[in-house]
Amino acid sequence: MTLRSLLCCALACLPLTAGASIVRDLGAGLTYYRIHRLPQDQPSPPAGRPGACILDLRYAKSDEIAASALRDWVKFNVSVHAPVFVLENAATDPALLATLPGGGQPGLIVLAPLSDKIGPDIAVRVTAAQDRKAYEALEKGADVTSLLSDYPDKPRIDEAYLEKEHIPDSESPEVPTDHLPARPLVDPLLQRAVQLHRGLVALKRV
Repeated sequence: MTLRSLLCCALACLPLTAGASIVRDLGAGLTYYRIHRLPQDQPSPPAGRPGACILDLRYAKSDEIAASALRDWVKFNVSVHAPVFVLENAATDPALLATLPGGGQPGLIVLAPLSDKIGPDIAVRVTAAQDRKAYEALEKGADVTSLLSDYPDKPRIDEAYLEKEHIPDSESPEVPTDHLPARPLVDPLLQRAVQLHRGLVALKRV
């Protein structure tokens, strides 16, 4: 075994003291790790394996050795009962994109913006500007849960309502937009990953 292989195995199996730069508990057994730079931000759960988790690699920087170590860490910890959701975009370091592509082992789910054409498992419709703004919100101290709600108070006048009230489409009432609350900032990639996890929980897959 080469020195490089030994180093990758060591980093994968032993948690580093530095820990991920941003860690959040998202509930239901799901943990969020934001990686800025590797190997400094190698995920480091407080005890044992991390279980289901989200690795946010958007804008992350890494060399090839550290990227390989993170890949081995993921391979060591991921399973169908402990999925790892990886968030990537066009600004993710090429070394990380190469070592954690879509179509990996069972339990590994890679998400990226549709516009970035990375080839993830799940492409999310979000512009680069929206993705960046949502990403920076957490850096600036936003509550991570606030980035997961999508306009919960928006009034809905849909077909079911019209049918229930026997109102023809031509007489559908207009929703006054001047009284709507400001649309909250949402992180679509993070939101989709959490939704997928909650769905797996509901199906008792995790």
